[in-house]
Amino acid sequence: MKNHSIEQIRTWLESQSDVTDRTLLALKKDSRSGVRALAESYIKKRARQQAEAERMKQLWKFERTLTDQGFRMIAGIDEAGRGPLAGPVVAGACILPVGVEIPGLNDSKQLTAEQRETLFHVIRDKAIACGVGIVDVDYIDTYNILQATYEAMRRAIDGLGVEPDHLLNDAVTIPKVTIPQLPIVKGDAKSHSIAAASILAKVTRDQLMKEYGRIYPEYGFEKHMGYYTPEHIHALQKYGPCPIHRRSFAPVAVFSGLV
Repeated sequence: MKNHSIEQIRTWLESQSDVTDRTLLALKKDSRSGVRALAESYIKKRARQQAEAERMKQLWKFERTLTDQGFRMIAGIDEAGRGPLAGPVVAGACILPVGVEIPGLNDSKQLTAEQRETLFHVIRDKAIACGVGIVDVDYIDTYNILQATYEAMRRAIDGLGVEPDHLLNDAVTIPKVTIPQLPIVKGDAKSHSIAAASILAKVTRDQLMKEYGRIYPEYGFEKHMGYYTPEHIHALQKYGPCPIHRRSFAPVAVFSGLV
């Protein structure tokens, strides 16, 4: 390597999927600081890749355990929109082939909007089945947000179009469901299937809120997605609630004259 320029070494490293430790050690001992920096950068990049590969492997832990027990149609379940002051609560359900590769799959809250959009289409393409359940504000105000969340999840399961033989849920046990289910705290960061469901739910709800932003432009729903933000509260103070506001939520009730 001593006869190669720094740029040549950079190009070579970028083309390699696995550089031996011996070669990296030689590069780290090179008299040129630029070459040493390239070696360190490659080592850090490889470590990140190995950590991500291990994370992706661990995301299948629950699914593989259930597969070993004889279950085949394992659906991840998650929701989006329990906390906002406006808009529906949306649940996602997803059955993935165990072991399928979906690089970058993670809890939807850890991803950018662009990453979620990309993964949304990859998930739908690779999944055995996907389902989405949407519950509107009238149901939320009538039965409360927890019951509305359960109902959205039941609708998402029905929307799969196939019968799962086991559910992996993000933190909750869904009432009125006879399918075996396992609640996993922070499951969207621990299970491939739940992570996929969280992305289905989040992207679907965001699309709906953007549409509501066009219908009710004064509220800025396309920006804050109905969550409690200074901009949203200011709009509530100025215009009062609109038809998709959750009047059973205290901050909305104040501006509805209900409290």
